[in-house]
Amino acid sequence: ITCPGVLLKDKQELYLSVFVLGQYKKTECVPAVFPLFFQERLLFEKAFANIVDPGDLVKLLEFDTAVLELIQLVPPVGKVLATYEENTRDFLFPDPKLTRGHRGLEREILMKRSPSFT
Repeated sequence: ITCPGVLLKDKQELYLSVFVLGQYKKTECVPAVFPLFFQERLLFEKAFANIVDPGDLVKLLEFDTAVLELIQLVPPVGKVLATYEENTRDFLFPDPKLTRGHRGLEREILMKRSPSFT
């Protein structure tokens, strides 16, 4: 995660919180120095037992929301620095964009800064 020109005043570690397909996972903590590098994989599995038509699955994923949050361990409960929300279909299967990057596992997203992250 990059945030050019930003130094965090709080030095507590950060992690990435991910909520996809009704499942919550988080990364290991990393030091509070940009750029942040999360060197791990988070596995989300879900079976859709009653879905037989792929079009129905697409509709179901469009109504679901994927949420990512960058959280710093500032007591008492942590501080959300930035968030990203998108319907799960577009998050898992993004349309080709005119930005650089690789198709597949690596891609760029723009997180929205929280009001508490100045």
